[in-house]
Amino acid sequence: MNRFISKKVLPFGLILFFGLVCEAQTSTTETRYNPITTAVPFLTITPDSRHGAMGDVGAATSPDANAQYWNPSKLAFAEEKFGLSLSFTPWLRQLVSDVNLAYLAGYYKLSPSQTIGASLRYFSMGEIQLTDQNGSNLAAVKPSEFALDFSYSRKLSDNFSGSVALRYIRSDLSGGISSGAYVPGNAFATDVSFFYNRDMSKTDNKKILAWGINLSNIGSRISYDNGSNKEYLPANLKLGGTYTTEFSSSNSLAFSLDLNKLMVPTPQLTGSGDASKPAISSIFSSFGDAPGGMKEELQEINYSLGAEYWYDRKFAVRAGYFNENQYKGNRKFFSTGLGVKMSVCTIDFAYLIPVNQNNPLANTVRFTLHFNLGSLAGKTEKVEPEFSPAAPMAPTKQ
Repeated sequence: MNRFISKKVLPFGLILFFGLVCEAQTSTTETRYNPITTAVPFLTITPDSRHGAMGDVGAATSPDANAQYWNPSKLAFAEEKFGLSLSFTPWLRQLVSDVNLAYLAGYYKLSPSQTIGASLRYFSMGEIQLTDQNGSNLAAVKPSEFALDFSYSRKLSDNFSGSVALRYIRSDLSGGISSGAYVPGNAFATDVSFFYNRDMSKTDNKKILAWGINLSNIGSRISYDNGSNKEYLPANLKLGGTYTTEFSSSNSLAFSLDLNKLMVPTPQLTGSGDASKPAISSIFSSFGDAPGGMKEELQEINYSLGAEYWYDRKFAVRAGYFNENQYKGNRKFFSTGLGVKMSVCTIDFAYLIPVNQNNPLANTVRFTLHFNLGSLAGKTEKVEPEFSPAAPMAPTKQ
């Protein structure tokens, strides 16, 4: 029993699911295929529909409750005093029917310049039938993982903000089955982020340029065997920009670009990466440890492109594209989605369209409910009506 949990369930959670997400389609003879693997890869799954429909961009998009995941410092510019969002994503439906990600996020403005946020991510791996070495059924378990985090964001100037987030992560890959060889993994991490936005217009029609940076999941490594072996968290550097233009009082369009790089040791040609390095030092060395040199380092940068159109502050159409190098996972897909804003609720939907055939991410859908509670809780400051109803912001023109 113990041998099964340590040899079967742990690789299932750490390798199989991450391999499926990365869509490893190259043959074993391809020596250049060298993806980076980490523990708890569910932390990298896009949790909400708005940004999922825009190709997984989010570092510098206008703030909403889901900024807690993308860039918490954006929350300092949220107009509403209180916001809440609930998302659900059926995952890998091409392969299984009961794996899903649920996400609850919210924020509260303490003052016009200070905001606190929180979120809960829960990833269910569905039901797994355990067997012994002879193939006999033992028990059916439901492995799961979750992350709980809190953030504090503050305006540092009229156009600039910063934030710090703290996160607790728990990964139970045995579904509650006790074992001396295996224990649920626990870890702590932090995010550090910044956000800048400025109104560049010289007329009544606004033109807003924004950029953001988020260093996420920086923290301890996680272990499933009482510390004998430790795995890296998916520490990530996200850098992005958004340009939003208002054509009229009823029409606006935003374009976004994000760059992402995992700050985790690259597997070496002779084996896995150096798992003995402390988590912090491995982050710095991850920018120059690829066995293929700078060429391979650049291959580890993913990019996302997204666009969002709003009509009359009530109806949104979104589209995007995500690209990951073929030697680093080969995730390539288009995405699209819609949003409808009502008085106190916004409904978002996203659909993923993979470029490659037989992709386990094909037909992925996401659903999100935003509760726009500003009308109930009041606003923290008087601002001009903005053209982004999902998360308006009114930066000071300089």
